[in-house]
Amino acid sequence: MRSEARSTGAKREGVARRLGPGRGIGGRVRRIDAERSSLTAILNLVRLGAAKTRHEIEVTSGLGRAVVANRLGSLIALGLVDEDEIGQASGGRAPRLVRFRSDTALVLVGALDPTSLSVGISDLSGRLLNEHHEAFELGAGPAATLERLETLFDWLLDQHRHDREVWHVTLAVPGPGRRAEGERFAWPAPHFLPAWNDYPLVEQLMLRRRVPVQISSSVQMKALGELRAGSAVGQRDAIFVDLNREISAAIFSEGRLHRGTDGAAGLIGHTSCDDDGALVCRCGNVGCLELFAGADAIAREGTRAAVDGRSRYLAEALASNGEIVVSDIGIAAQLGDPVSAELLSRAGRLVGTVLAGLVNAFNPSVIVLSGAVAQTGDIFLAAVREAVYRRSHPLVTRDLRIVRSQMASSAGLVGSAIAAIDAIFEPSFIESWINLGSPLRHPTTERLIASAGGAATKTAGRPRPPDKAGNGRS
Repeated sequence: MRSEARSTGAKREGVARRLGPGRGIGGRVRRIDAERSSLTAILNLVRLGAAKTRHEIEVTSGLGRAVVANRLGSLIALGLVDEDEIGQASGGRAPRLVRFRSDTALVLVGALDPTSLSVGISDLSGRLLNEHHEAFELGAGPAATLERLETLFDWLLDQHRHDREVWHVTLAVPGPGRRAEGERFAWPAPHFLPAWNDYPLVEQLMLRRRVPVQISSSVQMKALGELRAGSAVGQRDAIFVDLNREISAAIFSEGRLHRGTDGAAGLIGHTSCDDDGALVCRCGNVGCLELFAGADAIAREGTRAAVDGRSRYLAEALASNGEIVVSDIGIAAQLGDPVSAELLSRAGRLVGTVLAGLVNAFNPSVIVLSGAVAQTGDIFLAAVREAVYRRSHPLVTRDLRIVRSQMASSAGLVGSAIAAIDAIFEPSFIESWINLGSPLRHPTTERLIASAGGAATKTAGRPRPPDKAGNGRS
């Protein structure tokens, strides 16, 4: 593997010298631009599975045989494609299959939630090679979180790197992830994590990893994972709802994620359900949805039912575990506890009522429910469905499916990997780095890393494997 990597590196340098930095005038500049453009087009055709042989590339791209042969030679030299396998013959000579080298480089991904931390490593197809999930309190602060992330990233790379470059790091975080000035990403920390405000998380990771780092909204990354690899595959209009301590949504319309001006679209947990009530949300508003249908809110009502004797099932759970969490209420409801069933039904009706407004506005083909509340069982799901179908116009619910996520905690990691790969292989960006052999050599990438500051210190020695993933109650 090491000798192969050195050989590929030498070939990349040769291609880079041939394509050059693009200096020149007139016809030379146009020729170089055309070559980069055709390289990009062929690479994405192969990467996305739109063409698998030279003939298919010629037909799909409209490029001539000689041009396709030349560009494939360059892509093979860059280590981005290969042509080793023999395809099935159709009356003549069997063609060689052109395959994208998804093993050329790696992507590191992480997902931060208020009470958990997940990490993964993927190839350039977005396939997770390994993932790890553990209980972790973001309230421990940014420095402790960054240190744990780094330990876990080192552990993953120790198992999978094999001389391959890491081309990107993407983190899914609570709250909106939006572009700041220039090409950086900023994280306006949620109100329940004040210690994170203004912490240079992106800069710190850039310093340590020397690669581009992207911060994205956790719910949006989970939604992207579901759209590309989960319950919403093949759908262009979809709503994803994350139902945990907080409630948020992500909306895809005609295949495009609706982020909003500040990247904060989908904060449905702060839709008021009780304007005249006494419950004040942490956001400052009164009667927000998550005060009644969030995991903590349902657990509080379950605790009251256990303490005042209304639910024998929950009283036993409280005595056994010392606390009530939303999964206890789901189990009790499945065992026939009417109090627990009513708590989940009420929460489902409230969520469905709020979602009905989105359904009328966006006419999705599928709603995917995820998170601890969604996983309590069919009672909650049925209540959401009933409220959505009853309160929405029949025309927008005619083809609507409402389902639970099947990806669990992997959705955010898969979505983060896909977002990173989409950024790496975005056509205008590829054209700027393909002649250099790696996006890490792109001038913008080098400038961003340099502007993050000086070198960061790293712990020497072999990385410590993670502790066993926590099976925390939620």
